[in-house]
Order: sequence, then structure tokens, then C-alpha cells
Amino acid sequence: MRMGKVRHKIAVISGKGGVGKSLITVNLALALAMRGRNGRVGVLDADIHGPCVPKMLGMKGSRLQSGPPGIFPALGPLNIKVVSMGFLLPSDDSPVIWRGPLKMRAIRQFLAEIVWGNLDYLLIDLPPGTGDEALSVLQLLPEMDGVIIVTIPSEVSEDVVKKAVTFARKMEVPIIGIVENMSGIVCPHCGERIDVFGVGGGERIATEMNVSLLGNIPLDPSISKTMDAGTPFIATQPDSPAAKAFDAIVKKIEGFTERKKK
Repeated sequence: MRMGKVRHKIAVISGKGGVGKSLITVNLALALAMRGRNGRVGVLDADIHGPCVPKMLGMKGSRLQSGPPGIFPALGPLNIKVVSMGFLLPSDDSPVIWRGPLKMRAIRQFLAEIVWGNLDYLLIDLPPGTGDEALSVLQLLPEMDGVIIVTIPSEVSEDVVKKAVTFARKMEVPIIGIVENMSGIVCPHCGERIDVFGVGGGERIATEMNVSLLGNIPLDPSISKTMDAGTPFIATQPDSPAAKAFDAIVKKIEGFTERKKK
């Protein structure tokens, strides 16, 4: 494997879909790159059936390049190195109709044949749940620093995320912490806070399962708007409450990984 030059490897997982896991992955990568790591951050989009990282980073139409050493990632904003099944499909609406063994083989190739080069951080965006892709990555990378689990405040998400925590523990992978996404919105007209999906879900899970709550990302319509346009949100609106929340989470991630390496 070509992982020897990658200093820290982190998987981003969720118990269910629709919680904004890929959005969190992309913005954490951008936040890491903005902290003096231009060209030393990578993202592996391991969602074989629903790759959306290329669109979020404005990289639709990019392709992976190959040479004698192997396959090279595509370069995104802030020189983030990106690998995604989306770069290999003939069109955006082309489905990947694969069973487990083919997905396992693809992920093995992503990990073994990609020339990542010297990276400080590689973030791996896994599809929801605890199936083939998550199992493959965690088994093939036993030296992984840990996982970040994404949730939203709702009770339904709360129940499912507990399964993700248990999954990580059964795989004996450290849990860096939980990120609560869509954590309320402040009305732009009256200033009142509205808890659209409930309140406190991330904190309750963290307390009950004895894991860290890394932070809460507020609902911000501009996040979705910029991601749909392929414009990095955290880089274009660094003074927004959501961008500041991402930066605070990244500092905790840095602290965790540096302590772990000592």
C-alpha cells in the first residue's frame, strides 16, 4: 500500500444518510488545508454508488491521471488531492451497479494504487451505514487514527448513530468524536433560534456512549448553495458561525491526532 507517506488517516462515517456527512468531510478538509497545509490534505470519496465530493469541490469533469508510479489524484481547491468514483464514470447519471466483491476490489485499488504522496491528513468519506465499504476501509487500514461520526439532532438519527459508535468499537478503531450537523438556525429577520431537527442529540449521544462531541454546525442556507455551486463554503465565508465551528472542530482533530502519534 502507498499509505506510508500519509501521516493521519481519518474516516468520516454516519449511521444513516441525509445528515450531511460528505459536506462535513469536504469542509473539514478545506479547513485543514487552510491551516498551513496547502497540498498536504487528501479526500478519498469511498461512496461508490453516490459520489458527491467532486461536485461539492467544483471538480465535475476532472479525471484521474496515471503514470509509471501509479494513479494520481485530481487536484481540487487549495491543492486538495481527491479520488472519487465520480472521476471514473462516463457521465453524472451513470449508476454503479456492483455487488460487494467489486466494491471491495475498487476500494482496495484506491488504497493500494493511488499515489497520494506526502499528506498530513487523508479524510475518507464513507457511505452511510456499516456495510461493505466501511468494513473494507477499516480492515485495510488498521493503522487508521480514528473515525468521526456525523449526526443531526433528531431522535431518529440519534438511535442509528449509536450503531455507528458500536460498529467502530467492534472494529477496534478509535472514535475521535461526534459532529452534530444542522444544529439549529437563526432567523435572519427576528434573530430567533429555530431548532428545526430538535436539540441536543449529539450531546446526548456523546454523554451516553462516552465519546467526545467535537462541535455543532448550525444550519446555514449558504452552505448548501455554495456546495451545489462547487464553491468551497469555508474558504469563501470564513467569518460565518458555521465556518468558525468547522475551524474549532479541526483544532480538536489536530489535538487528537497529535496526542495519538506521541
